[in-house]
Amino acid sequence: MRRGARHNPDSRFDPQAYEYEVPLDPDAAPVQYIPVQARSLVNRIESPDLPLVYSMNPYAGCEHGCLYCYARNSHEYWGYSAGLDFETRILIKENAPQLLRQTLMDPRWEPHPIMLAGNTDCYQPIERQRRLTRQLLEVLWAFRHPVTIITKNALILRDLDLLTQLASQNLVHVYISITTLREEVRRVLEPRTAAAGRRLEVVRRLREAGIPTGVMVAPIIPGLTDDEVLPLLRAAAEAGAQTAAYTIVRLNGALAEIFEVWLREKLPDRADRILHLIAQCHEGHLNDPQWGRRLRGTGPLAETIARTFQVGLARYFAGAPPMPPYNLKAFRRGGQPSLFEDLEP
Repeated sequence: MRRGARHNPDSRFDPQAYEYEVPLDPDAAPVQYIPVQARSLVNRIESPDLPLVYSMNPYAGCEHGCLYCYARNSHEYWGYSAGLDFETRILIKENAPQLLRQTLMDPRWEPHPIMLAGNTDCYQPIERQRRLTRQLLEVLWAFRHPVTIITKNALILRDLDLLTQLASQNLVHVYISITTLREEVRRVLEPRTAAAGRRLEVVRRLREAGIPTGVMVAPIIPGLTDDEVLPLLRAAAEAGAQTAAYTIVRLNGALAEIFEVWLREKLPDRADRILHLIAQCHEGHLNDPQWGRRLRGTGPLAETIARTFQVGLARYFAGAPPMPPYNLKAFRRGGQPSLFEDLEP
């Protein structure tokens, strides 16, 4: 099985915090699952670039191994590297469902949509055995609480029953992340993810079940995937997606080193051009920390990508039904049904 990162850079917090043992062949690195008892689960989103107020993640680290993943840097908070460790040292927050229930039971809690998997994918491979994401959805349904799910894994179809229940009361939006339609790119860029065709099939299945579904074209990587904007939007619309959004890649923290090492190994003839084009979108740097522009970029190339995306939305999504507004009035403090309402919709 392929891995994404080719090495383990030192943690910016403490280079001596962890003794990294990187095999001669990174693709042969085994996965270690580490159970933890988290202190909290639901986090307030501080970034004004994101439309939601809260997020939660049942897992830290992600086996998908996507090279561009901004979540890699968060692994350093746990004492691990953002590189190979991120995809081979997976922390399992065993008490996640209990923590969510405690949060929603708090009399001070006011319902707002919670983003599930705003950092790492909640449907990564270990979810098949641990089922933490499904348990979180069960809690959300019991409380009739709204949720936004972002994933690139077809395992979400396992929970179609719960998603259908949530959708029946306008309590869920799902976004399927698709970065490229070209398999030869996906296999090296996102080595352990579902193929794009499979993800488009997930969009079809979700829409057939009445689940509000959009597509995240994220991130767009200049020089590598920016030429796929229109084909990808067309494919998403044909699969039934109701809307689409995008970001431009930014290589913050350790991600810049991880991405460049990978790029020079896997695509050496294109590495300099891709890095140069990414920098063109971020004021001459590989990362722009400025809120309000960091996800979309600046400059002529970023503007061209933005215009192309808007053309695609107008061309392919003009007749698509809008994503329904979240129902915040269905919330049941305590997670108990009314005496006059059945649990089943």
